[in-house]
Amino acid sequence: MANTQKHLISFNLEKEIEHGIQVSNLAFRVGKQMGLSEETCHELAVAGVLHDIGKLRLYNYIAGEENPMVVEEMKYVRRHPELGYESLKDRGYSRFVLDSIYYHHENYDGSGYPENLTGEKIPMGARILRICDVYAALTSKRTYRDAFSSETAMKMVIDEVKNFDMQVFLAFQRAIHENE
Repeated sequence: MANTQKHLISFNLEKEIEHGIQVSNLAFRVGKQMGLSEETCHELAVAGVLHDIGKLRLYNYIAGEENPMVVEEMKYVRRHPELGYESLKDRGYSRFVLDSIYYHHENYDGSGYPENLTGEKIPMGARILRICDVYAALTSKRTYRDAFSSETAMKMVIDEVKNFDMQVFLAFQRAIHENE
C-alpha cells in the first residue's frame, strides 16, 4: 500500500508541475499580448510556475495521507496563496511575483480570496494569473473529471467573465487564438 500511495503522490505532484508550466506559458503570452515589458513577462512566467507552491504545505491532506478533507478543512486549501507567499517571501523574489502569487485567486468582482479585492486593487500579475489558472485547470484532466476542450473551456471562462479584468480577458483570448 505504501508504494501505491507514493505513486499517487508523485503523479499528483507531476500534475501540479504540469499545471504550473501551463499557467506560466499562458501568463507570459498574455503579458506579451498586453504589451508588457520583457522583464514583466518573465516575472509573470516565474509567478505562473510558482503560483500554487503553497499547496505543497497542504499535501498531506490533498494527497490523502491524512484523513480525507471535510468541508471545514477546505478553508485550509484556500490558504495556499498565503502559504506560497510565506514560503517565498525571503527567497529573493520580486514584489511583483509575490503579489501575483498571493492574490491569484482574487476575482475582479470582489468574490475571490484571500482579501476580497476588487478591480484594479488586484495587482496586474494576479489578474493575469487568475484567468490563466482557471483556463489551465479546465483544460486539464482531473481525478474527478476529464479535461474540457479548449472551445468548451473558453465558453466556461466567458460565462464567468465577471471574475476577470476585461483588458486581461481580451489579451488572453488573443493569446489563446494566436496560433490559429
